[in-house]
Amino acid sequence: EAEFHVWFCRVEKKEGDGSAPFKPLALLNYPMIDEKLGQIAVDFWETTWQSEKRTLPYETRLLLSLTNAVGAGRMRQAARELVKAYIHGVESAALDDVFELLAWNQGIGFFSSEIGPSALFQAYKLIKNGEKQGKSRDEICNMLREKFGEKNPEMQVLN
Repeated sequence: EAEFHVWFCRVEKKEGDGSAPFKPLALLNYPMIDEKLGQIAVDFWETTWQSEKRTLPYETRLLLSLTNAVGAGRMRQAARELVKAYIHGVESAALDDVFELLAWNQGIGFFSSEIGPSALFQAYKLIKNGEKQGKSRDEICNMLREKFGEKNPEMQVLN
């Protein structure tokens, strides 16, 4: 008689509050070319990023996407993946490992000339400096959203 049970049920699916970093806005370009192509692109993105069949943790998938983007020379995409990874809980020590591997696999020259001055490395430095200054993770995430978010013209995905 002193035990109570409470169940919570969602009666409707609510749209996000818009705070999720870096939505795949580039997908909005494909329907301009062809509606079916647009649907294929959305379906492919959902299969890749939202399917419950995926085995690797989401954060690991973001880091793999980051390194693949670097290998393809897409530093803006790499920066977006780094920000998403950090906001989703990846520790900066894991990012240290990623950058060490990038220097190893890509070479010191490539790292110095391409990665060092990139938005990717600027986001990494913001994280590391924020942590050294004792800023909270929430503060750092907010700074990342502001500096590397959709409002920054260098990071925008135009559609």
